[in-house]
Amino acid sequence: MNPVIGQCPICHDTLHVTRLQCRNCDTALEGHFTLGRLYQLSPEQLRFAETFLKCEGKINRVEQEIGLSYPAVRARLTELIRTMGYEVGAPEPAPISGETRRQVLDDVSAGHISAEEALQILRGDG
Repeated sequence: MNPVIGQCPICHDTLHVTRLQCRNCDTALEGHFTLGRLYQLSPEQLRFAETFLKCEGKINRVEQEIGLSYPAVRARLTELIRTMGYEVGAPEPAPISGETRRQVLDDVSAGHISAEEALQILRGDG
């Protein structure tokens, strides 16, 4: 059986289901049915969504799974959210590496920056 597609292969407009049929008893329903938001996704976006769910929404695991950088994964997620018709919130800051975290703590210890400045940097605000 072929997977259901959600976009017209000719003009790329949204397809609408007009008939549903039971393979067991042959009952049929006719009307106008929606395919839902997932059918608005391209095959590549759907694969990304499946990977994102498999990785429990953890971007660092998605990075490892598909071999892309944090910004590239974040961009695909943003595209996916918009395609499904949702608004995208403020982007999350990229995770701080252990080396950067140590450097910030060393800078606080040496008096180069204040504790407040260190918190801003570690939160991604600075």
